[in-house]
Amino acid sequence: MGGDLAAVVLAAGAGTRLRPLTDVLPKALCPVGNVALVDLALDRVRPLTAHVAVNVHAGRALVEGHVGGRAHLSVEEPVALGTAGALGRLRDWIDGRATVVANADAWHRFDLGRLAEGWDGCRARLLVVRDPARGDFGPWRYCGAALMSWAEVRGLPAAPAGLYEASWRRLADQGGLELVTARGPFFDCGTPPDYLAANLAASGGRSVVGEGARVEGEVVRSVVWPGAVVHPGERLVECVRVGGDLTVRAGPGAGASTLRTGGRA
Repeated sequence: MGGDLAAVVLAAGAGTRLRPLTDVLPKALCPVGNVALVDLALDRVRPLTAHVAVNVHAGRALVEGHVGGRAHLSVEEPVALGTAGALGRLRDWIDGRATVVANADAWHRFDLGRLAEGWDGCRARLLVVRDPARGDFGPWRYCGAALMSWAEVRGLPAAPAGLYEASWRRLADQGGLELVTARGPFFDCGTPPDYLAANLAASGGRSVVGEGARVEGEVVRSVVWPGAVVHPGERLVECVRVGGDLTVRAGPGAGASTLRTGGRA
């Protein structure tokens, strides 16, 4: 299918719910298991096709510099175009191909090759997990990967719009939507608790310490970003440490992130 398929990694979001982490890095570059989210998404789509695009808006310069020549870059200015608008903006680049769409902020271990197996190329096919509390289609929650036909993509607007509103809701009503269930953990990394949970899932429950970080205190089920410092006498529990003094509480039920400068967290 590779020659007839394009891949679009959606990486333009501002990540406002993930602040203050996204005040330091755009969400697409926040590391999970010490790998930037956008790199994990690129790794998921590469086995399906060599034709890969990444849309950019928030943190444009940093994301462009990070992705470099590894993918076609679609710059969205002056505003981000949303999930549907991103595909509309890329219409000429997609140029008649079916498209696999992958959210950069979706963390899971599902093989997208399985999502493409037996696909008829017509009905939109979405990866979902069972989550009745947050379901998008009854009890099924979309988890950041989809296959869409060219017939559907070519009609999307190059203007701010979401795929659910511009396409999927109508297709669901018409029976033109197919849901494929993913097994295993899924996190959308949209909030500090989900971001921490993704890191712990990636590490098997151990704290994740980035390259060049210095840990002189104690870390428990926490994430220490590359180059960050945990000072002597500090004890971080279910937190994310950035730099030398930014601490974000991120345990389950943490609600709004609490910032601490030094001390215990």
